[in-house]
Amino acid sequence: MGGAGKGKPVHNRIYGRLHQMKTFFLFVFLLALSAPALAGHIAGGEMYYRYVGPGTSAQTNRYEITLRMFRQCNPPMVGGQQLAQLPQSANITVFDLATSTPVASQQVLQDNFTTLSLLSPLPCIQSYSPVCYQVATYVWQTDLPINASGYTAAFQTCCRSNSLVNIVRQQLGNNSTGEGATYACDIPGTLTLGTEVNSSAVFGLKDTVLVCQYKNIHIDFSATDPDVSDSLSYALCGAYNRGDAQGADSSHIASRPPYQNVSYTPGFSGSTPMGPNITIDPVTGIIQGRAPANGGYVVNVCVTEWRNHKAISVHRKDFMMSVQACDFAAADLPASYIDCTDQTLNFANESTSSQVHSYLWDFGVTTMTSDTSNLPTPSFTYPDTGTFTVKLVINRSEQCSDSALVPVKVYPGFKPAFTVVGSCVTNPYRFTDGTTSRYGVVNNWRWDFGDADVTNDTSLLRNPSYKYNSVGDRSVQLIVGDSKGCLDTLSQTVKVEAKLQIDLPFRDTLICSIDTLQLHASSNGTFLWSPTATMIDYNTPDPKVFPKDTTVYYVNATYNGCTNTDSVRVNVLDSITVKMASDTTICRTDSVQFHPVSYGLQYLWDPAGNMNDATLKSPAALPLTNTLYHVIAHLGKCVAEGSINVKVVPYPISKAVPDATICYGSTVALHGDIVGSSFKWVPANSLQDANTLTPIAGPTHTTPYILYAYDTLGCPKPGLDTAIVTVIPQVHPFAGRDTAVVKDQPLQFQATGGVYYTWTPSTGLSNPSIANPIGLYDGSYDSIRYQVRVATAEGCYADTSVLVKIFRPYPEIYVPSAFSPNHDGKNDVLRPIPVGVQRLVYFRVFDRWGNLIFSTSEINKGWDGQVKGQPALSGTYVYTVEGIDYKNAVIVRKGTFVLIR
Repeated sequence: MGGAGKGKPVHNRIYGRLHQMKTFFLFVFLLALSAPALAGHIAGGEMYYRYVGPGTSAQTNRYEITLRMFRQCNPPMVGGQQLAQLPQSANITVFDLATSTPVASQQVLQDNFTTLSLLSPLPCIQSYSPVCYQVATYVWQTDLPINASGYTAAFQTCCRSNSLVNIVRQQLGNNSTGEGATYACDIPGTLTLGTEVNSSAVFGLKDTVLVCQYKNIHIDFSATDPDVSDSLSYALCGAYNRGDAQGADSSHIASRPPYQNVSYTPGFSGSTPMGPNITIDPVTGIIQGRAPANGGYVVNVCVTEWRNHKAISVHRKDFMMSVQACDFAAADLPASYIDCTDQTLNFANESTSSQVHSYLWDFGVTTMTSDTSNLPTPSFTYPDTGTFTVKLVINRSEQCSDSALVPVKVYPGFKPAFTVVGSCVTNPYRFTDGTTSRYGVVNNWRWDFGDADVTNDTSLLRNPSYKYNSVGDRSVQLIVGDSKGCLDTLSQTVKVEAKLQIDLPFRDTLICSIDTLQLHASSNGTFLWSPTATMIDYNTPDPKVFPKDTTVYYVNATYNGCTNTDSVRVNVLDSITVKMASDTTICRTDSVQFHPVSYGLQYLWDPAGNMNDATLKSPAALPLTNTLYHVIAHLGKCVAEGSINVKVVPYPISKAVPDATICYGSTVALHGDIVGSSFKWVPANSLQDANTLTPIAGPTHTTPYILYAYDTLGCPKPGLDTAIVTVIPQVHPFAGRDTAVVKDQPLQFQATGGVYYTWTPSTGLSNPSIANPIGLYDGSYDSIRYQVRVATAEGCYADTSVLVKIFRPYPEIYVPSAFSPNHDGKNDVLRPIPVGVQRLVYFRVFDRWGNLIFSTSEINKGWDGQVKGQPALSGTYVYTVEGIDYKNAVIVRKGTFVLIR
């Protein structure tokens, strides 16, 4: 479905755009028909009228009023029920436009029913759903008295689709949620038309159109007007809600006008029903822009009829546009490129289709042959300024190829700038544009002065003025452009002060009574300082003062009616002193910082060679020998001196050895040497004789032992050294579980826990020095217990053992005839005893009724007499067991045993 208008069939239009146009618009259901909810069957509709002629009675006109409604062809089932069909009849009501009083009502039978489908989808389209919808038409001719105000005809229904993205679902009377629609048209009266008559504009039925999400669309939604002298304009407008319609009853009489719009979800409105990227051309009725995400969207187009430059009527068409998650290959570029900073631009195809296989860019420099690229996102530096035409071809020589041409403007040297001059909140601030353009003329400005409390804080002048009505920081923004199309935005924070701003480098200072001091103030306008008795140049920003006593000097600044006053306190001293700390002792290689107490403002230290800055009041020094430091302090012409002696002593000496590696559970003797008066080891909790220089270390994990040495010579810090004892983790040997074999049965051992293995005795073993020897026995022993030593690469070791019982008969699986699971440590678990068996397939226990109550395939695992966590009853039970012997023969045994409590 779409708007009226003439043109090629949709599939031909789409094909042409695939191969000829810059933006390939495709694929959205214009009327689309998505979303299931019980009785949510209406996909759109409109009501229009045609003047037939004079009525059968005097002072009446006959009109033909037509209602069209649309429905998805095969909507989904909801709750096992098919959604409601388009009604066989519909109640159309006519109201007097001035009084909203109903003047006529008719249950109108369905006049026509048709099905429209998209018959020839293109082969380049992927992941789309078939487009098909049903159209029902209801036609009613009626005579209406000629009146001044005119009439409104309307039909209301309860139920739009429930999958709509852009409107809010409302509560219906049947406790379900959804939203309905009102389809209406206005018939103007003599106040609008005079003695003339009118027929409304009509949107014609066209072939179906698809739109894919995030693709550019370009859809002709124009209408035709039977009155050829009338002109039409188009706008997107709010869709009407259901009024008081609660159910799908087609006999419902519409509520009185005026009608209210549906409630739109945030981000959408009647004028932006698919978001800000979709618009309609007011002259042509073309809906265009970039489609939003997939989903259903209520869209309402209003076409206004104009006669003799006067709007006489508005006709509305309400439909649901369904955007699909389909895909197609396209060359999709912006409308133009412009570079105003340098001559290098980055290009990219805005289509995200997975069907784009190749790119061919031509950057439009006619004097070059190397201005091409096969990259998907190339960069290109233009050799000169000017306007060029870039061409992109995707999937060249393929069926799904497309191309696009866009202009590129290269005019670097556009630099936005502006300055602000202002005094205070009582006077205007002056804004001066300083933007420069090397190739164009700066010709458009838009200022936003950042006044959040007002709406008229903008200007289109180049150099405007603006008066703020309150103090505070304002973010001022200038959007500026030139004749070449360059456009940029610049922001700056402007401080709006209550008074004229005065900046002082200091507000409290100190001088000697025999000195002169120069003050300084920064501000606009004129200055006046006081008191003037001990001042020179009191009407300048930089007066000189020579007070004999502490004095506060005041400065008053005046500019454009704004004033402010600030002050500087000048403290006066007749002399100064320098008080140093007591002499000190430091450790050699350490630094010391001095903190003299003095009112001096300048300092000079001696010696200066090992200081970070000999002119600081509190410098840091790094003396290597005993040093006497001297300082001279100045307050202007007042001078004082001080000194401090720094004694330098060496650090105590500490030596700790050895760095050692031990096995877990072993110890090592440490040894320490010091030059000092005392010492301590840290940590001490894993040392024996920690208060000696020869402790024994027995850590359980790798530990650094630090030996601290102290002296009494004055160095306040210890000397230290570290011995690291690395502990090899504990060895966890395992030789396997005790087992049994029969004569001549090979037995595979597998010891773990280390790197080296030693088995003793070596009787029957293939190799006693590996982890996995094979044992083979001639039956001369009943059993053998092997001792296995497991060692690490560092030589740490631990021992374990394994017992092997040797039977002379053939392989067998033995099961005890009774067990007593009373937790006394004897016969508490019933286990099968495999002899000569390499693998247990299963061991299963059944109760007397044949229920399986235990099963395992692990050797040495058995039943503990519990069933689902509860003790089983005493009595007889059945078992089955199966195993594979060392010759791969199957052994199966069945029998009974007794559980004794």
